[in-house]
Amino acid sequence: MNLILASRSSARQTLLEAAGVTVTLDPADLDEGAFTGQLISEGADARAVAQALAGEKAMRVSSRHPGTLVIGADQTLEQDGTLYSKAASLDEARARLQLFSGSIHRLHSGVALAQGGHLLWSTVDTAVMSVRRLSSGFIDGYLDRNQTAALSAVGGYWLEGEGAQLFDRVEGDYFTVLGLPLLPLLAELRARSVLAS
Repeated sequence: MNLILASRSSARQTLLEAAGVTVTLDPADLDEGAFTGQLISEGADARAVAQALAGEKAMRVSSRHPGTLVIGADQTLEQDGTLYSKAASLDEARARLQLFSGSIHRLHSGVALAQGGHLLWSTVDTAVMSVRRLSSGFIDGYLDRNQTAALSAVGGYWLEGEGAQLFDRVEGDYFTVLGLPLLPLLAELRARSVLAS
């Protein structure tokens, strides 16, 4: 069965295809800032926002592809009740890493399936990220070497790269940290006979 990933994320595509799930990318072009702001004004927490974003992306793209199963995914980062988005500049990324230094934040990764504009299934998973004490010199060097990760990932890091050096402990599923609760998604695709069981 042809599957669509409602995303521009080559990282999520790579995760899926490495697990034997071939997808075509079709971004949802959702105004995430406005959508998130509306959810927060309605009382949604960071976990609910991740799940809602994933669902909305899947539904929007599925309405353009009747009959095709669409996967939506998104991730939010929360520290002490504050929701953070991707840094807009390296200076903002530096300030963010200084804030995270020596503390804990949570990554909430949502994933959803939709077809014909209707949400069929969604879930969210959380990973707890314990950042070690980071020196200013380390942060500067890290940002010099990892500018793409610093500006493209919500936390300013890719755990599968040098970002692993930011942490002294990670609690939760590796795929959740990468932004896709892969194991629950694979189970749901098997339950729907999209993948062999």
